[in-house]
Amino acid sequence: MLNITNMTEEKYYTIEEVAKMLKVVYLTVYRWIQDDKLKAHKAGKQYRIEKTDLKEFMQMKKPRKTE
Repeated sequence: MLNITNMTEEKYYTIEEVAKMLKVVYLTVYRWIQDDKLKAHKAGKQYRIEKTDLKEFMQMKKPRKTE
């Protein structure tokens, strides 16, 4: 989708694409969305995850180093 205000193209992923990138099953990503852990936009019967929302989610999920 094209953002007119700053003329940048926003990238959206499907649940399947996110699942493949994170090496988890479709249902795991779907549950994260249902539990409001991962932001997603519903387009008809499908969900779309914005690239920036995915990056934010991945930052929150990073394992913390223990000393």
